[in-house]
Amino acid sequence: MNYKKVGFTFLYAGLFFSLSPAQATNFGGPNAVENQIPEDASPKQSLIEKHLAEPWFNWKDELKDEYGLSFGIDYTSVFLNSNADGSSGDSHASSGMVRFFGSWDLVGRDTNNTGAFVWKIEHRHRYADVAPQGFGFDQGYIGLILPPFSNEGGRLTNLYWRQKLNNGKATIVAGLLDATDYVDGFALASPWTGFMNFNFSTGASSMFIPNDAALGIAAATMLTDQLYIIGNVSNAYTDPTEPFKTVDNFFQDNEYFTSIELGWTEAQELIYLENAHVTLWHVDKSEEAGTPEGSGVALQYVTYFDNGFMPFVRAAFADKAAPLLKKSVSVGFGYHGFLEQDLLGVAFNWGEPNNSSFGNGLDNQQTVELFYRFQLAKQLAITPDIQYIKNPALNPTEDDLVILGLRARFAF
Repeated sequence: MNYKKVGFTFLYAGLFFSLSPAQATNFGGPNAVENQIPEDASPKQSLIEKHLAEPWFNWKDELKDEYGLSFGIDYTSVFLNSNADGSSGDSHASSGMVRFFGSWDLVGRDTNNTGAFVWKIEHRHRYADVAPQGFGFDQGYIGLILPPFSNEGGRLTNLYWRQKLNNGKATIVAGLLDATDYVDGFALASPWTGFMNFNFSTGASSMFIPNDAALGIAAATMLTDQLYIIGNVSNAYTDPTEPFKTVDNFFQDNEYFTSIELGWTEAQELIYLENAHVTLWHVDKSEEAGTPEGSGVALQYVTYFDNGFMPFVRAAFADKAAPLLKKSVSVGFGYHGFLEQDLLGVAFNWGEPNNSSFGNGLDNQQTVELFYRFQLAKQLAITPDIQYIKNPALNPTEDDLVILGLRARFAF
């Protein structure tokens, strides 16, 4: 593989785009603010070639160059339909979300050791009676289908300071954080651009994930040219619709989520293309939430070939604190080879439900997901999706579920 060409062209979150070496070394996950902004601004081949938003992006480039200020806005709609009526009586779910996110470099702009203020605010709203977040359980499935797409309304996701150190080889973030930005990172995990089912996202449905806007600190550094480490401590229980309550909770309740990840990558610039890691996590017991203390482990191996093929294996195991699945194993691939910006994703998951939460004697579940994301216009991506679920554990009347999905994301 030729990784020496200028700009480092590589797959990230299922999209090809070119980054400078300084941009490409971010440790954050595919949906992290400082990775999402350059991806949305990157040139894209699309079915509709006219680029009406080009003056807008030129103006944003000027803001970045002159003031160090970068920002993005996107709107995403999701529609789901099942072959079976759920417990609500509905066989469909739909939702929309608008996000405003940005990063303002305020320190060290002429170096690789920049310090930046980072934010993300959102409004999440459903169109139908059932939102995608609860659609899986409505169908009797122990799982989440597009968990961010709910009816929470206005909320805060990120509000933190990011500091790079050691010529960009180390990063520290502190403030109100989103754990999926720095725990068990996976290139196809973003529910906005990659797989919809949470089994193929952070923690593979077996890791406790704090809600967004959790007060905490996370740090990452390259130990060698190929080995890295990421660690964090943050509030375990938060409410992003009332984000600043989490500050008092951090110091008063002492209920924390902690994780540490040790990983290998061929080079820092390829951290999500050529990656093997193990992530260990622990969550404290919560009296208020009624949840137990627990821990678990997540494993990943992913590699990338020049022909656009990216196979992966991911697994996770946890004790009684597992939110959904006690054991979870996923295999699949992403393929970028039909058209320049399009992405095919295929994955299979086997999962054992957590009997501490859902009772004994439940069937193990099998989930298959296939999606194809294509770039209709420069800033509009359309993703048809199909999921097949075998043995939905909480549904006594259905052995098989087929869920059709359609996602549209407009980013500018």
